[in-house]
Amino acid sequence: MAHVVTENCIKCRYTDCVEVCPVDCFHEGANFLVIDPNECIDCGVCRAQCPVGAIYPAEDVPAAQYAFVAVNATLAQSWPSITRSQKPPVDAARWAGVHGKIALLES
Repeated sequence: MAHVVTENCIKCRYTDCVEVCPVDCFHEGANFLVIDPNECIDCGVCRAQCPVGAIYPAEDVPAAQYAFVAVNATLAQSWPSITRSQKPPVDAARWAGVHGKIALLES
């Protein structure tokens, strides 16, 4: 089972997780990252690198965040792959831990 990027990544979009991924399964949108479940090998190395705790094994995604399993699978099909870290948005720290950001997801 793959890992899933959840709501806390929206508008934070830290990319520390991207550099450590051995199979390049991350895809990038304007203000969010997703993991392609068909590419992810479930190694979990990305989880420790996420400074906002937005990545979960699919079987451990909190119930309130379960919609992100489908969001990751869907958006990974159309968003470009990302393989290198980038600077986070200048206001990323302000958005860390903010709940109810799904409406702010830019797809």
